[in-house]
Amino acid sequence: MNLYTAYYASPVGTLQVQCSEKFLKVISFTDGDVTDTTHTSHKLVQACFRQLDEYFNGRRKVFTLPVNQDGTDFQSRVWELLNRIPYGKTISYNELAKQYGDTRAIRAVASANGRNNIAIVVPCHRVIGSDQKLVGYAGGLWRKKWLLEHETKFTYGVQQLF
Repeated sequence: MNLYTAYYASPVGTLQVQCSEKFLKVISFTDGDVTDTTHTSHKLVQACFRQLDEYFNGRRKVFTLPVNQDGTDFQSRVWELLNRIPYGKTISYNELAKQYGDTRAIRAVASANGRNNIAIVVPCHRVIGSDQKLVGYAGGLWRKKWLLEHETKFTYGVQQLF
């Protein structure tokens, strides 16, 4: 399978975007400035960049990109649940486990959430602790806070959440 990789300069740092011919496979935060734009002409990369631009400008609340990340059936189910969390809203890991159908699976659900490889588009940043505190985010808690405040601002006009 051919993979196409490009880098997107976002307000929260550089994002590596990787896709196959048909599916978005990875959006991950990278350290430092990466300027390799070898595959930015791929139509799926361009669609992703366009939708990320719209998201960061407050004009997109739902992504419509074909996504396929590698994972177990359990992880895939959790990632599907993440896509159901509305823009500007948060849920707890416990609530996510309830939606999965097994509150005893809270640790497994949290682990699957943490293994999401498609940041922002599959909105794992919308999952917070039961005590309403920010916990766990592969991109760093400061990015999670920024993304949640960004969405809250465009949903409710509120500037500070945490």
